[in-house]
Amino acid sequence: MTAALLAGCGGGTSSSGTADGSTAGTQEVNPAGDIPDNQAFVTYRPPAGGFTVKVPEGWSRTTSGDTVTFTDKLNRIEIASASSNAAPTTQSVTSQVVPTLQNKVPKFALGKVSAVTRSAGSAVLLTYQGDSATNAVTGKAVHDAFERYAFYQQGREVDLTLSGPVKADNVDPWRIVTDSLRWQ
Repeated sequence: MTAALLAGCGGGTSSSGTADGSTAGTQEVNPAGDIPDNQAFVTYRPPAGGFTVKVPEGWSRTTSGDTVTFTDKLNRIEIASASSNAAPTTQSVTSQVVPTLQNKVPKFALGKVSAVTRSAGSAVLLTYQGDSATNAVTGKAVHDAFERYAFYQQGREVDLTLSGPVKADNVDPWRIVTDSLRWQ
Protein backbone atom coordinates (compact mmCIF):
# COMPACT_ATOMS: atom_id res chain seq x y z
CA MET A 1 0.00 0.00 0.00
CA THR A 2 2.78 2.46 0.91
CA ALA A 3 4.65 1.75 -2.32
CA ALA A 4 1.48 2.41 -4.30
CA LEU A 5 0.96 5.72 -2.51
CA LEU A 6 4.57 6.76 -3.07
CA ALA A 7 4.41 5.80 -6.73
CA GLY A 8 1.31 7.94 -7.11
CA CYS A 9 3.20 10.92 -5.69
CA GLY A 10 5.96 10.64 -8.29
CA GLY A 11 8.75 10.12 -5.80
CA GLY A 12 8.66 6.37 -5.23
CA THR A 13 9.19 3.31 -7.33
CA SER A 14 7.20 2.22 -10.32
CA SER A 15 6.88 -1.10 -12.09
CA SER A 16 7.13 -1.86 -15.75
CA GLY A 17 6.49 -5.04 -17.66
CA THR A 18 9.38 -7.12 -19.01
CA ALA A 19 9.51 -9.42 -22.04
CA ASP A 20 8.63 -12.46 -19.90
CA GLY A 21 5.55 -10.77 -18.38
CA SER A 22 7.10 -10.14 -14.95
CA THR A 23 7.53 -6.69 -13.46
CA ALA A 24 10.79 -5.04 -12.55
CA GLY A 25 11.02 -2.13 -10.11
CA THR A 26 12.53 1.06 -11.46
CA GLN A 27 13.55 4.14 -9.55
CA GLU A 28 12.41 7.52 -10.84
CA VAL A 29 15.40 9.55 -11.97
CA ASN A 30 15.21 13.28 -11.32
CA PRO A 31 17.56 15.92 -12.71
CA ALA A 32 20.27 17.14 -10.33
CA GLY A 33 18.89 19.78 -7.97
CA ASP A 34 15.26 18.63 -7.89
CA ILE A 35 13.81 19.23 -4.44
CA PRO A 36 11.86 16.11 -3.35
CA ASP A 37 8.07 16.27 -3.43
CA ASN A 38 7.97 15.24 0.24
CA GLN A 39 10.24 18.08 1.42
CA ALA A 40 9.03 19.51 4.75
CA PHE A 41 9.03 23.28 5.30
CA VAL A 42 9.48 25.31 8.49
CA THR A 43 8.78 28.97 9.21
CA TYR A 44 11.79 31.30 9.34
CA ARG A 45 11.37 34.49 11.37
CA PRO A 46 14.30 36.95 11.18
CA PRO A 47 15.59 38.36 14.48
CA ALA A 48 14.49 41.88 13.47
CA GLY A 49 10.97 40.59 12.73
CA GLY A 50 8.70 42.21 10.16
CA PHE A 51 7.92 39.05 8.17
CA THR A 52 8.05 35.26 8.11
CA VAL A 53 8.70 32.86 5.24
CA LYS A 54 8.73 29.07 4.94
CA VAL A 55 12.02 27.41 4.04
CA PRO A 56 12.91 23.74 3.53
CA GLU A 57 13.52 21.95 6.81
CA GLY A 58 17.09 20.79 7.40
CA TRP A 59 18.84 23.15 5.00
CA SER A 60 22.04 24.87 6.19
CA ARG A 61 21.64 28.50 7.23
CA THR A 62 24.21 31.29 7.09
CA THR A 63 23.67 34.93 7.98
CA SER A 64 25.51 38.04 6.83
CA GLY A 65 24.03 41.34 8.01
CA ASP A 66 20.38 41.52 6.92
CA THR A 67 20.78 38.60 4.50
CA VAL A 68 20.19 34.96 5.41
CA THR A 69 20.92 32.09 3.04
CA PHE A 70 19.57 28.54 3.16
CA THR A 71 21.36 25.89 1.09
CA ASP A 72 21.13 22.18 0.42
CA LYS A 73 23.28 20.48 -2.19
CA LEU A 74 22.67 22.44 -5.40
CA ASN A 75 19.79 24.68 -4.27
CA ARG A 76 19.81 28.01 -2.51
CA ILE A 77 17.34 30.49 -1.01
CA GLU A 78 18.62 33.97 -0.14
CA ILE A 79 16.42 36.31 1.90
CA ALA A 80 17.50 39.96 2.06
CA SER A 81 15.59 42.60 3.96
CA ALA A 82 16.11 46.36 4.05
CA SER A 83 14.34 49.65 4.57
CA SER A 84 13.22 51.31 1.35
CA ASN A 85 11.52 54.60 0.51
CA ALA A 86 9.61 53.17 -2.45
CA ALA A 87 8.23 49.89 -3.72
CA PRO A 88 10.31 48.19 -6.41
CA THR A 89 8.97 48.41 -9.96
CA THR A 90 9.83 46.51 -13.10
CA GLN A 91 11.68 49.65 -14.25
CA SER A 92 13.68 50.06 -11.01
CA VAL A 93 14.66 46.37 -10.98
CA THR A 94 15.68 46.56 -14.65
CA SER A 95 17.73 49.73 -14.22
CA GLN A 96 19.26 49.07 -10.78
CA VAL A 97 19.31 45.34 -9.98
CA VAL A 98 20.06 43.86 -13.40
CA PRO A 99 23.33 45.82 -13.94
CA THR A 100 24.54 44.79 -10.47
CA LEU A 101 23.83 41.14 -11.21
CA GLN A 102 25.48 41.37 -14.65
CA ASN A 103 28.71 42.37 -12.86
CA LYS A 104 28.32 39.87 -10.02
CA VAL A 105 26.96 36.63 -11.55
CA PRO A 106 29.26 34.72 -13.95
CA LYS A 107 27.60 33.97 -17.32
CA PHE A 108 24.59 36.14 -16.41
CA ALA A 109 21.71 35.82 -18.90
CA LEU A 110 18.61 37.93 -18.32
CA GLY A 111 15.25 36.17 -18.47
CA LYS A 112 12.51 38.70 -17.82
CA VAL A 113 11.30 41.25 -15.31
CA SER A 114 7.58 41.18 -14.53
CA ALA A 115 4.98 42.08 -11.93
CA VAL A 116 3.46 39.06 -10.15
CA THR A 117 1.03 38.50 -7.31
CA ARG A 118 1.70 36.17 -4.40
CA SER A 119 -0.12 35.66 -1.09
CA ALA A 120 1.75 38.59 0.50
CA GLY A 121 0.75 40.91 -2.36
CA SER A 122 2.43 42.30 -5.44
CA ALA A 123 6.08 41.60 -6.18
CA VAL A 124 8.54 42.17 -8.98
CA LEU A 125 9.92 38.91 -10.37
CA LEU A 126 13.31 38.87 -12.08
CA THR A 127 14.32 35.63 -13.77
CA TYR A 128 17.84 34.98 -15.00
CA GLN A 129 20.50 32.33 -15.39
CA GLY A 130 24.13 32.26 -14.38
CA ASP A 131 26.88 30.15 -12.88
CA SER A 132 26.98 29.31 -9.19
CA ALA A 133 30.09 29.93 -7.14
CA THR A 134 32.83 27.39 -7.88
CA ASN A 135 32.70 24.39 -5.55
CA ALA A 136 35.81 24.43 -3.35
CA VAL A 137 36.18 20.63 -3.53
CA THR A 138 35.38 19.87 -7.18
CA GLY A 139 36.42 23.18 -8.71
CA LYS A 140 33.24 23.15 -10.80
CA ALA A 141 30.36 25.60 -11.12
CA VAL A 142 26.73 24.73 -11.88
CA HIS A 143 24.66 26.70 -14.39
CA ASP A 144 21.68 27.87 -12.31
CA ALA A 145 18.24 29.29 -12.93
CA PHE A 146 17.32 32.16 -10.61
CA GLU A 147 14.01 33.64 -9.51
CA ARG A 148 14.31 36.90 -7.54
CA TYR A 149 11.11 38.26 -5.97
CA ALA A 150 11.09 41.82 -4.59
CA PHE A 151 8.26 42.35 -2.09
CA TYR A 152 7.46 45.67 -0.40
CA GLN A 153 5.28 46.86 2.46
CA GLN A 154 5.32 50.05 4.53
CA GLY A 155 8.95 51.03 3.99
CA ARG A 156 10.40 47.51 4.04
CA GLU A 157 11.62 45.51 1.04
CA VAL A 158 12.18 41.76 1.21
CA ASP A 159 13.99 40.08 -1.68
CA LEU A 160 13.69 36.30 -2.03
CA THR A 161 16.20 34.82 -4.47
CA LEU A 162 15.71 31.14 -5.27
CA SER A 163 18.21 29.19 -7.35
CA GLY A 164 19.01 25.69 -8.53
CA PRO A 165 20.37 23.91 -11.60
CA VAL A 166 18.77 24.99 -14.89
CA LYS A 167 17.08 21.64 -15.60
CA ALA A 168 15.78 21.08 -12.05
CA ASP A 169 12.00 21.12 -11.63
CA ASN A 170 11.50 23.18 -8.48
CA VAL A 171 8.35 25.04 -9.51
CA ASP A 172 6.25 23.65 -6.65
CA PRO A 173 8.80 24.14 -3.81
CA TRP A 174 9.62 27.66 -5.01
CA ARG A 175 5.89 28.46 -5.09
CA ILE A 176 5.55 27.22 -1.49
CA VAL A 177 8.37 29.55 -0.42
CA THR A 178 7.18 32.63 -2.32
CA ASP A 179 3.53 32.17 -1.32
CA SER A 180 4.49 31.73 2.35
CA LEU A 181 5.81 35.28 2.93
CA ARG A 182 3.71 36.94 5.64
CA TRP A 183 4.14 40.53 6.80
CA GLN A 184 4.05 41.17 10.54
